[in-house]
Amino acid sequence: MTSMDGSAFPAAWPERIRALARGELEVVAPRAAATVLLLRDGPGGEPLVHMLRRRTSMAFAGGAYAYPGGGVDPRDEREVRWAGPGPAHWAEVLGVPEARAQAVVCAAVRETFEESGVLLAGPHDGTVVADTTGEDWERDRQALVTRDLGFADFLAGRGLALRSDLLAPWARWITPEFEERRYDTWFFLARLPEGQRTRDVSGEADRTVWLAPGEGVAGYERGEMVMLPPTVTTLRALLPYPTADAALAAAPGRDLAPVLARAELDAAGDVVLTWPGHDEFTRVVRAAGESR
Repeated sequence: MTSMDGSAFPAAWPERIRALARGELEVVAPRAAATVLLLRDGPGGEPLVHMLRRRTSMAFAGGAYAYPGGGVDPRDEREVRWAGPGPAHWAEVLGVPEARAQAVVCAAVRETFEESGVLLAGPHDGTVVADTTGEDWERDRQALVTRDLGFADFLAGRGLALRSDLLAPWARWITPEFEERRYDTWFFLARLPEGQRTRDVSGEADRTVWLAPGEGVAGYERGEMVMLPPTVTTLRALLPYPTADAALAAAPGRDLAPVLARAELDAAGDVVLTWPGHDEFTRVVRAAGESR
């Protein structure tokens, strides 16, 4: 089901929620994941964010606008050379063990490269790769996508260090318990490195755009851009900031407590779906199938 705005709610949710309430649904453990809001300055200095529209054929969030990101690869826990805060720092920030923190940060950088061609890495502290558009880069990117190449081996082979200091934590959302595919996703901000550019290389997307957060939110509210609650919420959180640097500077104070949807059956058998702290996403799906 999709509401009159752009929020996407899969048609299978009501029955899965009812099955969960009856104790007939096995809850899938969420997979650790990371996604990155890439920012750059617009013509007037305002922040622009990179978004991609997932292909309608995708099993998860098909047709919805999202940011580059994806699930952790087990090899993301392998040791890599860091330039910036190490796993111990990120473990404290993210509230998870060091191995999980490293995997999440690596996944954020790896998935951004896989889905946009942007690489947050450089040969030394304070440096970043200037151009990732050559054929050799594309071969490595494809090998990462197919999992023929691990991220640690990719960085080591090119003599690069992961620039963890270019990431700024922004939010954490966990896919509801009644979903078939669940993710425990950390959202990060990162500025587009100088000299690099995003490329339409994701096999999961049919469109990529750079747009002002207000433009994206307006498109969502008009029903022209479909977004899941975490996407439009993290996009809205950028609205107060006049520049990309201002948003990045505000990130250390962000609340990273996970947001997890709740679903209940009321006395009439209707499904009531809520996201704590985000009342706009509340939906009531009546037993007869209508929603409001």
